[in-house]
Amino acid sequence: MSFFPLSADGISVSVDLQTGHLAHLKVESFGRLLRPLHRAAWADDPLARFPEGMPPNVRHLSGDFFCAPFGRSDVDGSPSHGWPANSEWEPLGQGGIPGGVTASFRLLRQVMGATVEKTLTLMDGHPFVYQEHVLCGGTGRISAAHHTMVHMQDGGRLSFSPKQFARTLDAPLESDPARGRSVFAYPAQTDDIHALPMADGGTGDLTTFPVAERHEDFALLADTSGAALGWACVSRRAEQDLVFTLKDPAVLPVTMLWHSNGGRDYAPWSGAHKGVLGIEDGRADPGGHAASMGENALTAAGIVTAFDLGGTLFIRQVTGAAALPGGPHV
Repeated sequence: MSFFPLSADGISVSVDLQTGHLAHLKVESFGRLLRPLHRAAWADDPLARFPEGMPPNVRHLSGDFFCAPFGRSDVDGSPSHGWPANSEWEPLGQGGIPGGVTASFRLLRQVMGATVEKTLTLMDGHPFVYQEHVLCGGTGRISAAHHTMVHMQDGGRLSFSPKQFARTLDAPLESDPARGRSVFAYPAQTDDIHALPMADGGTGDLTTFPVAERHEDFALLADTSGAALGWACVSRRAEQDLVFTLKDPAVLPVTMLWHSNGGRDYAPWSGAHKGVLGIEDGRADPGGHAASMGENALTAAGIVTAFDLGGTLFIRQVTGAAALPGGPHV
C-alpha cells in the first residue's frame, strides 16, 4: 500500500492513495494519544480473501472517505460510492501555512466529467482534520457524502445538532438470515430520534450505541432547515473520549448512520466487524445515484439530494477528537 503522511503539532493523518481513504488519524489530547477513526482489520491483512466483485472501498475500508455518488452507483458505471472512494489519488504537494500544514491530491479519474481535488489541512494544537473536496466542471447531477467511521470497544452515547426527522431505507440492509441481520423497521420515519421504529414492534434510541446485538442497520437524520451548523458527537465509553464531525447543513443536509455491529456473516465481515458507527454527512438519497438525481421522499420534504455539476463545487467537513479528562492513558 502507498500512504501519504501529514502531521502538525499534536495531530497526524495518513491517506491511502489507492482509494483516498483517511487510513489513520492520531490526536494528542490531555496527554493521551487518541485514534478516533475505524480501520477494518482486513485492510492491513495481505492474506485477506474477498468475494468476487467486492469494491476497493470495502477492501480498503478505513477512517473516512469521500463518496461521489453516495451508495449505489447506477448512473456512471463506477463502483459503489463512486470513483473517489475506489480509485487512485495523486499527491499534488504539501506545504506549510501559518500555524499548520496543508496537502492536496487529485483523483486520477473523473466523476461525470468533473475533476476532483482533495485538500487536507492540519493546524498546530487543533484536534481537527479540515477537509475540502472541489469538483470542477462535469455534466449532470451527483450526490456526495463523507463516510466517517468510528469504532467503539464498549459502546457509547451520541448527540447531534437539531434534526427534522429520522428515517430508514425502503428495505433492510440484511434481509436473508443466512447472511446477516437487521433490526430496524424498514421503511420507517420518526421525528423523535429516541424512538426509531424497530422490526419487533418496539423502538430504538439513536443516541445510544449499540441499539442491539449483532445487527447491520442504516438510518438517515435530516437537518433542521436554516441551521447554521451541523454536528455529530460520539462519546466513547471505553475510550473515554469524544469524536465529532462538523459540517454546513446547507451543503450537506443529511447525516446517515451506518450501524455495523456483527450483523454480516459473509466475508470479509464474517460476523467480526463490530462496534462500528458510520457518520456519513452528505447530500444524497441513500437509495443511490439515480434516486438522488430525481424526486424522492427527501426532496418532497424540501431536502436537496444532489449537486449540479458544471461549475466549481466546494464540499467541506471537519473531523476531530478530544480526550475526556481523567480517561485512560493509552
